Amino acid sequence: MSDTFDLVGVGFGPSNLSLAVALRERGSRLVARFLEARPAFAWHPDMMIAGSDMQVSFLKDLVSLRNPRSAFSFLSYLHAKGRLTRFINRKTFFPSREEFNDYLGWVAGQLDVCSYDRRVTAIEPVRSGGEISALRVSAESASGAREHFLARNLVLAPGGRPYWPEPFAALRGSARVLHARDYLGGVAARLRPGTRIAVIGGGQSGAEIFADLAGRPEAPRVEMILRAGAPRPSDDSPFVNEIFHPEETGRFHALPPEARERRLAEAQPTNYSVVDHDLIATMYDLLYEQSVRGEDRLALRARTSVLAAAEDADGIRLRLVGAEGETRAGYDLVILATGYRRGIDRALLGGIGDWWTGAPPARDYRLPMAAGFGPAVFVQGQSEPTHGVGDTLLSVLALRSDEIAEAIEAQGHRGFALAAE
Repeated sequence: MSDTFDLVGVGFGPSNLSLAVALRERGSRLVARFLEARPAFAWHPDMMIAGSDMQVSFLKDLVSLRNPRSAFSFLSYLHAKGRLTRFINRKTFFPSREEFNDYLGWVAGQLDVCSYDRRVTAIEPVRSGGEISALRVSAESASGAREHFLARNLVLAPGGRPYWPEPFAALRGSARVLHARDYLGGVAARLRPGTRIAVIGGGQSGAEIFADLAGRPEAPRVEMILRAGAPRPSDDSPFVNEIFHPEETGRFHALPPEARERRLAEAQPTNYSVVDHDLIATMYDLLYEQSVRGEDRLALRARTSVLAAAEDADGIRLRLVGAEGETRAGYDLVILATGYRRGIDRALLGGIGDWWTGAPPARDYRLPMAAGFGPAVFVQGQSEPTHGVGDTLLSVLALRSDEIAEAIEAQGHRGFALAAE
């Protein structure tokens, strides 16, 4: 049996959650259903490190840039929770990551549009009269129960894929190597006094994990291994932040490919392999105070790359290369703070991949499909090369979701008209 929907969304993180809110606030008549593999709403649950703050203003929530009066804004959340006055007293635009996650869950709890514990296993075309008229989305629960959904339109928001550098590719099944995405759940219970831990990567996640481990009562031995000479500060100055202006997406999309590449290269210091200024200061203080005590539990291995990794009875052995040549080091745990990879490929599209023309998404985030393919397929958070660095960030959610909602409504209206004829 299959239920039929005007829209099926794959994934229910902030992107598709924002789309669900946009449809609600537009008074849309489209019938939508979102499918999420997790058993309940959660946003990076294993990176809810105590004391970690957002790197984006609360005003760039799910709705405010589109509708400042929305009942689903962060300010509405604070008012509903009775914390508005106390938040104002903090004199900050940046809530903790834990609080922003609670805000997202608060919004999700008001929308009965998501089926949780539904891991999408297939997306297949449905033919009618020689053309593709709908999509059959198959999902499976943790218990093995299977369910099918017929979609007139599809929105894919799978998030990023954890990146495992090539030296660690053969260790993906090892309990001693994990991605930062799984940090809290994968590390906390395994810490012991003196546990040797390597944190690979010099960006925000790696710095947060390094600082968190430094303060753990188990006092593990922690090394951050980074290719740069030092953790680099993020550039969040006002003029640079203009790249996240709502109108910038259209301007960026209109550029020729070579100009887009140059713009993306210029924008690297805003988001990639960079760390907040205050966290850099915290790390420096940790290492300085350690030197005062004459200890060596914490260390930075700067200008160092991992050449190879292997596992033996004693742990993970790394072959490293740095300014002093090749060295070897052993660790009990290795945490890969190496970021995520995003992008559109045929694997992402499942059984409809052969219908994609291979061209990049249009300005409204719709994928160009071959002739005879009727459903509209949209992507969220996978279009940085064509829509700018903000596409992978929270900054564009409110406006992007409204654009997609408008495009789906137009697609739906055309479909209804054809059916009526």
